[in-house]
Amino acid sequence: MKSKIFILLSLFLSSALMADNSMYEKCEFVFKGDTLRYRVLFPENYDKSRKYPLVLFLHGSGERGSDNEAQLTHGASLFTDEETRKDYPSIVIFPQCPKSEFWAKMEISEKGIEFPEKPKITKSLLLVKKLLDNYKKKEAVDKKRIYVMGLSMGGMATFDLISRYPKYFAAAIPICGGINTDRLKKLRKMPIRIFHGGADPIVSREFSRNAYIELKARGSQRVEYVEFPDVGHNSWTPAFNYPDFLSWMYYQSH
Repeated sequence: MKSKIFILLSLFLSSALMADNSMYEKCEFVFKGDTLRYRVLFPENYDKSRKYPLVLFLHGSGERGSDNEAQLTHGASLFTDEETRKDYPSIVIFPQCPKSEFWAKMEISEKGIEFPEKPKITKSLLLVKKLLDNYKKKEAVDKKRIYVMGLSMGGMATFDLISRYPKYFAAAIPICGGINTDRLKKLRKMPIRIFHGGADPIVSREFSRNAYIELKARGSQRVEYVEFPDVGHNSWTPAFNYPDFLSWMYYQSH
């Protein structure tokens, strides 16, 4: 009997997730012959005469592919919640990185993960930036409230983007990510909330700790670091449930 209940519950949750995901439109963006697949959620009763915040969510390496679906695995339901849509009407974009690519440059060896000091932007992340530029021009985007967040590989890309374009984003939330700390020179004024699991075996917590230490050393008064003790790589789950996770972000503006 218990197994039947479990199966029914699983089917219910799965169908509910699919219903949430279906609220995101399937789209493709083409730039100079390259294609970026992405999903987008528009506010209810979208009105082009208004201005809305734009949120970019960057997924981890496990959600790479070409199905234009897997990138919604983590985080998508945050924005389809009825209360959130009512309180924070916004344009939300979930791009998908191809299977053989990475959002941000990194070097993986026996020593672990290392981040270059002056990496070129990857093709996938350049497409993401061009997509955002396109939305800024053609949609009702509040240019003072463009936000970026991401987890794991997407957390690294979050750091990468804000380091390249420090005046573009109003706030950032990198989760279990990392960056070469020499690249954080221009982020003293940006509101940044960094999350990481204290027992992460895949992406060392030291990357986030060092980013926080570097930013504080450079005079940042708007950076926070939240570490979840005994939490492994899946630090996005407690992060998503952190008090004022979304309200903190939506509060930020240039």
